[in-house]
Amino acid sequence: MSVAPDRTSAPTPPPDPGGARPAGSGSNAEPSIGQLLTQLSEQTSRLVRDELALAQVELKNTAKQAGIGAGLFGVAGILAVAGLGAGVATAIIALALLLPTWASALIVTALLLAAAGVAALLGRNKVQQVSPTPDRTVANVKLDVEEIQEARHHDDTRQA
Repeated sequence: MSVAPDRTSAPTPPPDPGGARPAGSGSNAEPSIGQLLTQLSEQTSRLVRDELALAQVELKNTAKQAGIGAGLFGVAGILAVAGLGAGVATAIIALALLLPTWASALIVTALLLAAAGVAALLGRNKVQQVSPTPDRTVANVKLDVEEIQEARHHDDTRQA
């Protein structure tokens, strides 16, 4: 049995926007630049942490929905394979009305294997067209290296 957290205590109030003021300063005293920079740093850190926490929650929910969708796609694939099997059986039975059963099964099998062969050839051609290296990225990196070397060479000639 888990114990729920105590929700009766009041939440901690946000830090004083004015920040810590030196002792003896009046209530109308403006914070110093250092205090303002400290506040900016603290508030920026808190904002970044809160935004990251929100993004984490949103990504968790998105991943959950994507997982459910992927599972449903898997179910659809299984049902489609079962439907394809039923269609093949129907084709064999329909041809068996005109031919012997073994001949109709042989014809349907040959058609399925021919379709599989065509799909395999088309897939192989598509895969062979894919370049394993990111050509544009490689070209951009080469240009960056050349520019850096040129700038370095230019700086070396200026210093000499």
